[in-house]
Amino acid sequence: MTFSHLLEEVNQGHRVRKSLYQSIEKKLGKNKRVIAFFTSFIFPVMLQDQDADMLEEILHNSRMANDSELVLLLNSPGGEALPAERIVNICRSFSNSRFSVIVPKMAKSAATMICLGACKIGMSKTSELGPIDPQIPVEDNQGQVTKYLSAHEIIESYTDLFSKANKTKGNLEPFLQQLARFDARDIRRIVSAQELSESIAITCLQNSVFPGLTSQKIKAKIGPFLNPKYTKVHGRPIYYDLARKCGLDIELHELNSPIWQLVWQLYVRLNHVVSNHNIHIGKIIESSEDSYTAPFAT
Repeated sequence: MTFSHLLEEVNQGHRVRKSLYQSIEKKLGKNKRVIAFFTSFIFPVMLQDQDADMLEEILHNSRMANDSELVLLLNSPGGEALPAERIVNICRSFSNSRFSVIVPKMAKSAATMICLGACKIGMSKTSELGPIDPQIPVEDNQGQVTKYLSAHEIIESYTDLFSKANKTKGNLEPFLQQLARFDARDIRRIVSAQELSESIAITCLQNSVFPGLTSQKIKAKIGPFLNPKYTKVHGRPIYYDLARKCGLDIELHELNSPIWQLVWQLYVRLNHVVSNHNIHIGKIIESSEDSYTAPFAT
């Protein structure tokens, strides 16, 4: 028994985290159910449709009561936009149209979109949200992704070149050579991806903290999340103070508060699992009762 407990602790199995979920739920108050949703920042994983299915199964098994409020402990670099929208819908459906998010460290890109669907976001002074502008994969001749480019930068480059070519009355060859690198169909697809992210974010906020506001007013409020000109690069953090200025309902937890000490302990344990090559896990979705994991790609 001692040896099995030791292995469980070394590998950070679900059993060693159960008491932390129960303690956090007790600190948060009556009828709170904490579900953790962690994906690796080190290994190649991203938010996908099957993650929403795993989350829904966890919620079914948690036997959420009608008056229960879901608290999603979220740490992820993001992924695809449509799974993020599905996850928001699932969280709202199981929590009487209300759920909150706690970000122990980082919820970026599509994970930030999930946060926008929550009625409240718990953060510390070091917690990070991020821009939600789509990142477009660029492949080499062998079909391998070599880098990601901002959709905003691609569209802006294309539009700028096209505009300069239209205004030039002399030699157009330099512009034509550069424009030849773009496919108009790809540009349309990238514009659609940008519009999708914006649409999901606005719809999430209309159903959470901005009911009754028009799309244009919401878009103006959350400019730092939508427009890369605010943050300059996709990975730049958006901290609690800027998120508050955008009108989001941010609950600031002091770093040394009892609740945040428990959240941090759970974060360290979960982050160890999805960051350890020997354990070979890239995703964890779990409650105090159940734990689902998924491997990272090799």
